Amino acid sequence: MMKNDFFDALMLSTHNEKHLQKIPDLDAECIMLNLEDGVSIEQKPEALRLCGAYLEKYKNLNKMFVVRVNALDDGGIEEIKYINSLKPDAIRVPKIKTSDDVNKALGLIDEDIELHLSIETAQAWKNLSDLRIDERVSTFYLGVLDLFADLGLSHSIIDRSNPTMTYLLSHFLITCKSIGVKPVSFVYQDYKNTDEFSKWLELEKSMGFKAKGCISPKQSQMVQSIFGYDELEVKKAKRIIKLFEANEANGITGFSDEEFGFIDEPIYKGAKVILEKHQKR
Repeated sequence: MMKNDFFDALMLSTHNEKHLQKIPDLDAECIMLNLEDGVSIEQKPEALRLCGAYLEKYKNLNKMFVVRVNALDDGGIEEIKYINSLKPDAIRVPKIKTSDDVNKALGLIDEDIELHLSIETAQAWKNLSDLRIDERVSTFYLGVLDLFADLGLSHSIIDRSNPTMTYLLSHFLITCKSIGVKPVSFVYQDYKNTDEFSKWLELEKSMGFKAKGCISPKQSQMVQSIFGYDELEVKKAKRIIKLFEANEANGITGFSDEEFGFIDEPIYKGAKVILEKHQKR
């Protein structure tokens, strides 16, 4: 698996050492080492120390490690300076508003570390398509609770049947895709309600999402199971590739198939992407 080709990003607060010790046994592909929300002001110094210690301890582990720092003007600058030398795969910066904020973050983070952004402010939403100012800006996370609060919208809108929520997800997904950024859907807070979480995953998968934030190992496993390429999808991709290449050898690059409908070069390329990603995992 390529490190940034993850389905699930599992949040672990770094002040809880018992949780950090379990990282090697977790199925999660991406570990989000959290220094921000859920870590009190009093706990932050110790959380930063533990974050560094476990980054060093697990540096050879085959997982993606992302450190979620505090806002740049709220301790994030100092945290980034400390974290740089430990070389996580990425640093996630919250409360971004403009491309100037992104440029400031890029100037602080070592060039061999990716920059991930939390999209959780009204201004970030307004400027969404302009925030990828460098190829190191690779991933956006939808922080729906903070975003709605900043927009003055009720959290009751976070409902699968609400058209505002559907629009929000669609706009976030398409904008991210159009600028070459990986979109990670929002964290579902009621981690014990696995039935509803499963329904959200099915909806998001149908929309085109391939990654979601998680706050429990069970959520992480469910994301991998539902977002992962199942055998039927891989089998279909192989069949489409075989059909297209057989027809292409005869000079035909667009044709109808009884099973799969119309197949042309874009359909063929899409099937190859599915197969290639499956083979890398």
